[in-house]
Amino acid sequence: MQHHARRYLDPYLRAVRLVDLGAVVLGVGAAQLLRFGVEERMLHSMYGTVSYLTVTIVLVVAWMLSLQLHKAYDGRLAGHGVQEYRQVFSATTSLFAILAIVAFAFKLDFARGYVLVAFPLGAVLLLVGRYLARRWLVVQRRLGRLSDRVLLVGDRDHVASLVVALRRTPDAGYNVVGACVDNARGEVEGVPVLGPESDVLVRAMEHDVDVVAVSSSAGLGQVGLRRLGWALEGRDVDLVVAPGIMDVAGPRVLTRPVQGLPLIHVEAPDFSGPHLVLKNVCDRIAALFLLVLLAPLMLVVAVCVKLEDGGPVLFRQSRVGHEGRTFSMWKFRSMVVDAEDQLPRLIGLSDASGPLFKLRSDPRVTRTGSIIRKFSLDELPQLVNVLRGEMSLVGPRPPLPREVAAYETAARRRLLVKPGMTGLWQINGRSDLSWDEAVRLDLYYVENWTPLLDVMILWRTLQVVLRPGGNGAY
Repeated sequence: MQHHARRYLDPYLRAVRLVDLGAVVLGVGAAQLLRFGVEERMLHSMYGTVSYLTVTIVLVVAWMLSLQLHKAYDGRLAGHGVQEYRQVFSATTSLFAILAIVAFAFKLDFARGYVLVAFPLGAVLLLVGRYLARRWLVVQRRLGRLSDRVLLVGDRDHVASLVVALRRTPDAGYNVVGACVDNARGEVEGVPVLGPESDVLVRAMEHDVDVVAVSSSAGLGQVGLRRLGWALEGRDVDLVVAPGIMDVAGPRVLTRPVQGLPLIHVEAPDFSGPHLVLKNVCDRIAALFLLVLLAPLMLVVAVCVKLEDGGPVLFRQSRVGHEGRTFSMWKFRSMVVDAEDQLPRLIGLSDASGPLFKLRSDPRVTRTGSIIRKFSLDELPQLVNVLRGEMSLVGPRPPLPREVAAYETAARRRLLVKPGMTGLWQINGRSDLSWDEAVRLDLYYVENWTPLLDVMILWRTLQVVLRPGGNGAY
């Protein structure tokens, strides 16, 4: 059941229900028309017969009920993360499994063509509908609308970290309006301090917040947190507890209650096993397919680079890969031939922080180079590196040896997996990111990798590449 604190989302969720209903009706209706046409057909069982039109109506109702039971309309999942899509997929597969069991138990002679069209088509339409609805919601949230008003509780450092994290992901719909921090005044990361932790309930009511987020550093204690939860009951305010573990994805977290104490189990990252083998195989197959598909485009780029100044088409550079092994990474040359020789005089002008060198208006970039960089076409030859097993389609940014030499201990964990042609750094600003932020994103990927995360990054990469100018590529 949807929490009342998000009543502002009710119109959106009603619209999502209508979109889902349309997708289900279209999927099941198309299955009936494609399999039977306009003729009335009957489903036979050991208990008699029933028309497929009745079956279609029952299936639509059951599908919508399954979506409701799987909490596919929980506003807390709307707009951010993969959980919303996972609920839709789980509802669909559960219904399909139940249908198979019922058909076997009651000896229902379902037309295979009907089932094989209805469920895949319905699932795809549901996911597409959710994606389009989410795009609209994300736009609204980035404009400051349809978001929870949040009050943070904790010490200054933890509150500051929470503010930065929530600002980084406006899609999640958390708009921080204030904080309750002991022994602090003024602001924390631009958020006004409204009072000490003991005033949290009063300040929550005064500022009409939807969520009170308590960090692990809060001095409320076990009893104080329980009393706060009791006090917020019936006031249309959610209580959220932010544990002191950062950058750990949901699949690695298991909450297990023991004697009323919620113990959080954090699984260790997995750097081997069947999933990794599958990733390597899929990488090489996809790289071979893309090399064949994009061969005409790569030929055009090569000709343009050659005609620019008559120099080499490809640029080879040593990069550090999996477990510190050095390999030659290939790119289309986007700079003048003697670019490496000019680097020492430009080092001091770098726009990047840390060991990374980036120059927004790099004088070494050619005219052709500036164009292919905007669309990331200069990176297409790296498909050869993927095919050879030196890189992956998705992974941390491939570092230079001089960058690795300046790595701190945490940053070296980026080398536990193969570097990628794209990654979280590419879809979150690329060269516009600070060094610390780039490292954080890479470490998050290394420790929380899943096949689904790879698919999401590849999809987002396509969107970023087709929207040049605002993707941090220079």
